Amino acid sequence: MVVELRKRKAPPTQPEPAQKKTATAKATKKTKTAISSESATPAAKTKSEDAPSAKPSPSVPKVDDVIPLEGFGGEIQTQDGESTTLESLLTSSKTGVVLFTYPRASTPGCTNQVCLFRDRYEHLTSTGLAIYGLSTDSPKSNTTFKTKQKLPYPLLCDPKATLIGSLGLKKSPKGTVRGVCVLDKTGKVLLLQPGSPAGTVDAVEKIVKESLAKEDAEEEPKEDATENEK
Repeated sequence: MVVELRKRKAPPTQPEPAQKKTATAKATKKTKTAISSESATPAAKTKSEDAPSAKPSPSVPKVDDVIPLEGFGGEIQTQDGESTTLESLLTSSKTGVVLFTYPRASTPGCTNQVCLFRDRYEHLTSTGLAIYGLSTDSPKSNTTFKTKQKLPYPLLCDPKATLIGSLGLKKSPKGTVRGVCVLDKTGKVLLLQPGSPAGTVDAVEKIVKESLAKEDAEEEPKEDATENEK
């Protein structure tokens, strides 16, 4: 009689504790993240180092500041369409320039302003200052404005408000602040402020009076010295 031997079944495999699996998974994930981070770090550093730093926008000049004239305010045009720059205007002046800004040609307030500068033109230019009106208007609009009001000084066209903005007289987001700026021959700011039509003219007249008084004071000692020699 043949005895049949039965195979014993292997005991069932015990599942790993859930906590052990979780710890193993976290360790694997941490290792992968570290490898990924190390490989990406050089590229990230390079990108950060190569990225150009943002240039700070130039600050608006203040009274007694000397403007670096080269390129300041960009190119503008006269009412005749001729290109010029602030540097060129100062170079061609005797003692400096007056730039008064106005929002829009042929409007009531702006008409009043340009006419006040027209009526006091001889006195305001008596110390060698050259006067210019400055706006974002087109050459055509400013030509009409100048001709109609019989202005003895040029009107400058700054459609992109590059010079107006550099002087801090640009209205956000669009437009021009009425104001006035006076610069001496070297680019030193003698006056820079917003104002009313009459206020802008009065501010320039004050500077002219102070300049004339200074000239008179300098001439007096010379006259006294001449009399003593006699």
